[in-house]
Amino acid sequence: QVQLVESGGALVQPGGSLRLSCAASGFLFDAYEMKWWRQAPGSEREFVASIEAAGGGINYADSVRGRFTISRDNNKNTMYLEMHNLKSEDTAVYICHAPTWPHDSWGQGTQVTVSS
Repeated sequence: QVQLVESGGALVQPGGSLRLSCAASGFLFDAYEMKWWRQAPGSEREFVASIEAAGGGINYADSVRGRFTISRDNNKNTMYLEMHNLKSEDTAVYICHAPTWPHDSWGQGTQVTVSS
C-alpha cells in the first residue's frame, strides 16, 4: 500500500524558513520522479517543484525559484522541501505526489502558514 506522509509544516513569520519532509512507503521510491504541490484556500492546486528519480532534473515554479530547494534521500525514501524567505502568499497546504501506477499517489498535506 502506497503511503506518502508529509511533515514539517508550521506557522512562521514572513522571511522565515521551514523544511518539509515527505516519507514514502509501499513503492519503489528511487524509481519515481517526485513532486511538491500546494493548495491555498479557495485556490487550485499549484505545482511547486519536482525532482527526478536519481535526484537530478529539478524544476521549480517561478514563484518559488531561488527561495525553495527540493531534494531527496533515496536511502531514506524521503523527499524534502527547504523553504526560505517565506512570504504570506506561500501560505498553503503542501502536498507530495508520486506518479505511481495504476494511479497517482498523493499525501494528506502539511499546513504552512506565513503570518506575523
